[in-house]
Amino acid sequence: MSINWVMLDKNTGFVRLNGEKVLFTSPARTTLELSSPSSYPGKEPISIHCSNGKAYLTNQRLVYLPIASTPRFQSFSAPILNLQDTHVTAPFFGANVFAGILRPVPGGNIPPHHAFVEIKMTFKEGGAFDFSSTYERIKEQMTQALDIARESGRTGAGDLPAADLEQLPAYEENGTGSPLPPLATAQPSSNTPISSQAPAQDATHAAPGGESNENAEANQNYPPPNEPPPGYEETQAATVASDLEENIRRLS
Repeated sequence: MSINWVMLDKNTGFVRLNGEKVLFTSPARTTLELSSPSSYPGKEPISIHCSNGKAYLTNQRLVYLPIASTPRFQSFSAPILNLQDTHVTAPFFGANVFAGILRPVPGGNIPPHHAFVEIKMTFKEGGAFDFSSTYERIKEQMTQALDIARESGRTGAGDLPAADLEQLPAYEENGTGSPLPPLATAQPSSNTPISSQAPAQDATHAAPGGESNENAEANQNYPPPNEPPPGYEETQAATVASDLEENIRRLS
């Protein structure tokens, strides 16, 4: 997880990583909340709230961009496999909520003593269950591909898999709310780095809608960084390997 480390692009919303493709774009007015767990004993709890933005799921990560950025909060991203214990709640009154636990990426502007951070996204205009379904499909395929990569000895940072794009069709905002079709078994993507940067390629579902000139000027006043968070690739590899080893021990 990292704050303000997404490279922005005025035409596509954000710059894609190598081999990255957007599979889901939330409706506008999606709320993001990041906070320390209630049991956190520290003196510096995390509390970040944005009430108007868009969430993007790609075959590699979760990205959230506010409609109007501020000096403190301009963007948010998290590797898919860094999310844990995710679920959707549907209250009797109010919008559906996607919630879970995030493992921060070192160097991503989250204090290092925060081992986990709670995430809550409120879908005021719908899409929570489609978002959750797409996320679970991406996570399942990445986990399967990583298992195969580990068995074959390819577990370096450059060998981390992305979800198989041929098995995960891009989400279409057609207003029907229908779930994505079933997928075949995932195959590893050994030649697709997960953390390399590349110019934007596909802007079909990426650009935030309805951004005013005032918001565009605000984004220009706070330019994004021109490189990923320090140690992103190494940390991603270590985190994924640690999570998978723990899951294997539990199943043994």
